[in-house]
Amino acid sequence: MHFKKIFIFVALSLVVGLFGCTKEEKKVGAPKQEQITKSLAPQKSELKGKNFFVELSDLKVLTVVDTASKEIVETPTLRGNIKITNKSRDILDIQAVTLEYLDEAGKPIPFKPEEKIDKVYAFWKALQPEGVTEGTLDVTIPKMAVQGKALGKIEINLVYVPSPLQRETLILSEKVE
Repeated sequence: MHFKKIFIFVALSLVVGLFGCTKEEKKVGAPKQEQITKSLAPQKSELKGKNFFVELSDLKVLTVVDTASKEIVETPTLRGNIKITNKSRDILDIQAVTLEYLDEAGKPIPFKPEEKIDKVYAFWKALQPEGVTEGTLDVTIPKMAVQGKALGKIEINLVYVPSPLQRETLILSEKVE
């Protein structure tokens, strides 16, 4: 009789363990979001300024879109390559590159309050005369510039400190008494 109770206890434990621990299989549906990449035209742009020559290439806009509504769900990202050449006779210490997005009329395209704003690309590079530096842009672009195809121009601002920096050394004549 004692073995019968043990056998029933073990059998019930196995049944509860077997059916109680199994998980229901979840159906895997189609993804609810997709990433879309669009290239900007022209693919390569060259800009000449007073002190710099800037070359932008392989510019692409990446958007994350809801597959059902086709609505952009995240702030779009602008990615590409940037090459900067110092055309002055001085050392120029580049701090950052900022971007402004303009429509066909030259008016700024604003970001919406809920959008992530990251339109500054930190550079931190001192360039010798005729020196060249390259980097990869990874900044945000307003949804309005992508959705309505309102983008007409991109204004690039180079933030830099001109050199030669001048330093002066002063020597104090002091003694400990």
